[in-house]
Amino acid sequence: MALPANYEERVYAGVLGKMIGVYLGRPLEIVGDRSGGKGWTYEEIVQTLGDVCHYVHEELGLALVAADDDITGTLTFLRAISDNEAGASVTPQQIGDTWLNYLIEGHTVLWWTGMGISTEHTAYLRLASGIPAPQSGSARINGSIAAQQIGGQIFVDGWAMVAAGDPELAASLAQRAASVSHDGEAVFAAQVLAAMEAQAFVEPNIDALLDVGLRLIPATCEVRRLIDDLRDWRETTPDWRIARQRLAREYGYDRFRGNCPVIPNHGVIILGLLYGEGSFHKTLSIVNTCGWDTDCNSGNAGCLMGIRNGLEGIDHGGPDWRGPVADRLYLPTADGGGAITDAARESYRIAGIGRALAGEPVARPKDGARFHFEFPGAVQGFLPEEVPEKQNVVAVRNVEGHSRWGRFSLAVDYHLVAGGCAHVATPTFVTPEARAAESYYELVASPTLYSGEPIRAELSADPANPAPVTCRMYTRTYNRQDELERQRSAAVILRPGEAQVLQWTAPDTEGYPITEIGIELESVVRSDGTVYLDRLSWEDVPTARLCPETPEGTLWPRAWVDATDHPREAWWPPVLRLVQNRGIGLMIQGTRDWMDYSFSARLCSPLTRSTGVAVRVNGLRRYYALLLCADQTVRLVKRMDGEQRILASTELAWESGETYTLELEVHGTADLIGRVGGGPTLTAVDHDRRLGAGAVAVVCEEGTVDATEILIRSAAER
Repeated sequence: MALPANYEERVYAGVLGKMIGVYLGRPLEIVGDRSGGKGWTYEEIVQTLGDVCHYVHEELGLALVAADDDITGTLTFLRAISDNEAGASVTPQQIGDTWLNYLIEGHTVLWWTGMGISTEHTAYLRLASGIPAPQSGSARINGSIAAQQIGGQIFVDGWAMVAAGDPELAASLAQRAASVSHDGEAVFAAQVLAAMEAQAFVEPNIDALLDVGLRLIPATCEVRRLIDDLRDWRETTPDWRIARQRLAREYGYDRFRGNCPVIPNHGVIILGLLYGEGSFHKTLSIVNTCGWDTDCNSGNAGCLMGIRNGLEGIDHGGPDWRGPVADRLYLPTADGGGAITDAARESYRIAGIGRALAGEPVARPKDGARFHFEFPGAVQGFLPEEVPEKQNVVAVRNVEGHSRWGRFSLAVDYHLVAGGCAHVATPTFVTPEARAAESYYELVASPTLYSGEPIRAELSADPANPAPVTCRMYTRTYNRQDELERQRSAAVILRPGEAQVLQWTAPDTEGYPITEIGIELESVVRSDGTVYLDRLSWEDVPTARLCPETPEGTLWPRAWVDATDHPREAWWPPVLRLVQNRGIGLMIQGTRDWMDYSFSARLCSPLTRSTGVAVRVNGLRRYYALLLCADQTVRLVKRMDGEQRILASTELAWESGETYTLELEVHGTADLIGRVGGGPTLTAVDHDRRLGAGAVAVVCEEGTVDATEILIRSAAER
């Protein structure tokens, strides 16, 4: 089936709907958990807030945009398709391997409450112990109480969005994905939602969507009976509140054992869809006011209604859902370079998978620019910098036109006093606001921008501007005192109607993380006007320190994704210290875009089974590494989904407690050169399932290692 003509935009509406739903429901869940562990009841929500028809985070003293399991799992597990080049034939085992590759136990994505409490944690432990999917999620192993919790449907939306207009494929993908951690009714619920969301790309009628979903699950299952009852009640009961009472009485939490049973929560989603009258706003209001697992249910309902109604349905007839969010999205996983992202970027990634499945070419807006603004209303995280004085005012909005490369651009409207300046920026790392928003989930991330990377921004001034305006790019970086310090590019003067290209190499930060990038506007006279940002991007590998030479402060270590047994407390200035009790631990930094480079570090270990440096790191279980091994060898290895293959090896009499410089260079398809300072050089070429690009890591297997002088050098610098 051909994809719809506006496929990317509808995916974007679905991603936004998921985000809005989660951000709306998350504060209710957090406060509800504090008051009893099962979320707020309908009665508690109505008594405290009334009907939930706008963001309530401020009323409950919480941040709006924060790391969340519902969004992160949805967009992460989908990587199983592209990582394995599996297409529509992706298997449950490959999806389970994706869990093990990207999840840092106890820290990212899942509800880490222990075996038998959290279905997902239980399934993760099964996978880690060698039980493959789908057995990892089966009721036979985990019991029906755990296997039929809510998680199967929470993470299902991505599988639907890559199968637009093909509900059978969506339901099949959902069944395979949900079976990694769930069984029975939980899988049927996931299949229904995935089929409905896929069909919503081409069919707006809610009853027709329900018919499609029900066609793909057993006629005798409880999900089917639940939906049939809700549809009957809709015919005879016009008031959704009365229907909710009946849902609570006949399918409520008290009928089920365990945490977050799927049936009541699936019922809330269906009730919201049936009584929402086709409105994005009313549907989300009903779903959140009903209570129980609000962020999960609201996220699923928001995605479906976003796909169905498109951006028009989100933007009109209700509150401003998109403005406060500004596309901001966090995906904390072992792929730290992908954590700081935005709705537009992720939507094109999802749509790229969908187009590949459909055999269609993948879209690359504005020649692949990171910030392209190619959706109506998209600002990709750009917001005005808050300042105490109000003489200088700046705002951002997405506008059509003023683009040499596409349809849309980012308009930066300014009001400046004489000699005044204003700033708009988007995050490249964990900002102070993101740190303040952390609650259950820490925002595990690496920067997306590094010293030495060439940055390019294309700007133009509105012809109606009354005066020239001075423009600069700038970055802000955490310094030794954990404060943000600004670095500026050279200035250009934009006269009314003029366009300019700003080119700048990201400044040397001495190993401290760049936290945001932005545009600074300055005027010598009092001035109102508009500057348009067409696109902004960086595409190269940096040449930079990845650890300060004499580190101070507490925030620089956060640039490393810490997947070791003793995270955080293992920092031991002036070194990066890894402590791993069992198996392999990694400290990872960088992005999936890095291709040709060398990576080096000075390593000293009093005890280890192996230690070294890794390149083209794609998660915890996919990388190349140069390792000093306890059997007095140095090895060049490839790890792929738990299997290690030795590419080259030689004897080396190295001593514990001594310091060795290890360097691993990679270029081309997968040509590898490993060097041990004062020792041997190993070379290899990988011909099998090559890793084409990726981050870097320090490796420690069962022991302790201190790392200093950690450097990355682009191929152009060698």
